[in-house]
Amino acid sequence: MVATELLDRILDPVGRALSPEAARELIAMRADPQTQERIDRLADLANEGALSCEERSEYESLIAAAGVVAVLQAKARLVIEGNSAV
Repeated sequence: MVATELLDRILDPVGRALSPEAARELIAMRADPQTQERIDRLADLANEGALSCEERSEYESLIAAAGVVAVLQAKARLVIEGNSAV
């Protein structure tokens, strides 16, 4: 099973528990400017092949967290779409 499929299955109960209001807030979530700046800097270093071991670990953790948020946001969109169809 692909990791994203497993993550989707693990987060399914969270998606089902979202109210429309919580779903809208989740969809609107973005990294704060300082965090986004750090992600961008680490991405640049990664593209240059210049990450230290510590930076690589940090970057991989941030990418994993972003993946979790993306799956939750997709589930939130389904909640909103389901409510607008009613």
